[in-house]
Amino acid sequence: MAGARAAAAASGGPSASSGNPPPQEPGLGELLEEFSRTQYRAKDCSGTGGSKVERIEKRCLELFGRDYCYSVIQNVNGDICGHYPQHIVFLEYESSEKEKDTFQSTVQVSKLQDLVNRSKTARCRGRFVCPVILFKGKHICRSATLAGWGELYGRTGYNYIFSGGADDAWADSEDITEEDCALRSSDTHLFDKVRGYDIKLLRYLSVKYICDLMVENKKVKFGMNVTSSEKVDKAQRYADFTLLSIPYPGCEFFKEYKDRDYMAEGLIFNWKQDYVDAPLSIPDFLTCSLNIDWSQYQSWDLVQQTQNYLKLLLSIINSDDDSGLLVHCISGWDRTPLFISLLRLSLWADGLIHTSLKPAEILYLTVAYDWFLFGHMLVDRLSKGEEIFFFCFNFLKHIISEEFSALKTQRRKSLPARDAGFTLEDICMLRRKDRGSTTSLGSDFSLVMESSPGAAGSFTYEAVELLPAGAQTQAAWRKSHSSSPQSVLWNRPQPSEDRLPSHQGLGEAKSSSSSSSNHSDFFRMGSSPLEVPKPRLAALSERETRLQEVRSAFLAAYSSTVGLRAAAPSPSGAIGGLLEQFVRGVGLRGPSSSTL
Repeated sequence: MAGARAAAAASGGPSASSGNPPPQEPGLGELLEEFSRTQYRAKDCSGTGGSKVERIEKRCLELFGRDYCYSVIQNVNGDICGHYPQHIVFLEYESSEKEKDTFQSTVQVSKLQDLVNRSKTARCRGRFVCPVILFKGKHICRSATLAGWGELYGRTGYNYIFSGGADDAWADSEDITEEDCALRSSDTHLFDKVRGYDIKLLRYLSVKYICDLMVENKKVKFGMNVTSSEKVDKAQRYADFTLLSIPYPGCEFFKEYKDRDYMAEGLIFNWKQDYVDAPLSIPDFLTCSLNIDWSQYQSWDLVQQTQNYLKLLLSIINSDDDSGLLVHCISGWDRTPLFISLLRLSLWADGLIHTSLKPAEILYLTVAYDWFLFGHMLVDRLSKGEEIFFFCFNFLKHIISEEFSALKTQRRKSLPARDAGFTLEDICMLRRKDRGSTTSLGSDFSLVMESSPGAAGSFTYEAVELLPAGAQTQAAWRKSHSSSPQSVLWNRPQPSEDRLPSHQGLGEAKSSSSSSSNHSDFFRMGSSPLEVPKPRLAALSERETRLQEVRSAFLAAYSSTVGLRAAAPSPSGAIGGLLEQFVRGVGLRGPSSSTL
């Protein structure tokens, strides 16, 4: 991992030392071309094709450096993880340009590097717990699920043989002893040690909440448990953490989304399939403020399910709790980037993170970093029609309302209580039928409870002798944030309250996706031209405007790269043709010689 001074230089971008702008910044179109051509592999970045990927990585570092001081976990040639970025960004605190010159790391980078190296075999494909978003001093992390005994033994055996007899997971900075050899002969002791390092890393990052998106308790292939999860750990090693089982359909389900002409409304996952055995499980203290009937989750369509899960994640990270969050599915490269990307974009739209980035820049960052550089297999998913990547950005039209705003929740929590005798506990104890409508409670009482301390587990590990990174990061965040969240909103002209959105160009693109209930704004059955939606009567909010611009920019770039090259037609025509109709219909591109 790069040291403090190196990190400060890196945060200034590729040309920070010279003061000259790069010759040409890689654009989203170039990124999507590369993304749809091959899966990212860190070891392939040198040599043929490496320069293009290196430009993408440098661009990400420059965008992170606009608002944050950070260190870098070096993953050259994929030495730590083959499908993680070569330069893994560890955000430390938000900063101004002046502060970057005096950047001092909030962590002992050598210790963090050691924990990463030791913990990587605990999780599927070596995809260890990695912080990717910093919000209010808390780390939002991603990873794969826990490795099962089949993968764990296979991986440790492979590493032992091909590293000259020194398994890097066990002997990075210590000699292999007879005791270690004895441990390898016992499942329990092996899991104790490997998962113990994983837990140390989680604690070092001050992660308390673990959200598991798997629909299975364990992933089974060829009759063997190849992966596991924290929720079914027999030894209760993760008992000190708050575990949430929020099952969400895997990438295969998004083939149905594509086959339905990209309409998620009414698309419901089949929860009665044999392999689906993980029920939804969320601690009560996290649900009482959201006014969601979680018992009905199997009846939700894809839109409702994604919206409700996002609300849950936002409420966790926006609480007064100082703890971080881990989100993972199985491999951590389909469902995981979906929610990480939605979280990043939602918080950005509220002006709470990446405050200096414009819509095109935050779009580039999340596509490049959250999806491409963390190994999403877009080329494979496109060939199978499993278009979860496309769903993510088209879904932005469903989260434009203020009910998804973390900023609004913060404002509410700062308001004085109107009735001293009516407490938060009273609200949470109300029966559902006494709370009023979903709309009224959601708009008037969007409350977030502090989490109660988790029950102490009986399983202990040797203590980490360092102050957790999260605590230091939170202190730095508080020191640098004396202004209100409203003061950091992206500076752009506000639409007039008495003026209708434009009927031309991007204005119509914004209005076309303003309604989350009307899916005719994107695709229509058959080959008839798309209907241009009517403008709304009210001016757009800042959040809605920003998310609309991101979505419109994505659709325009997607249509000219990935979309136009799709080979497999749907019942109403290929995705390329449909996207072409969309971007022309809303004015993102001029008409060609052909008629629609």
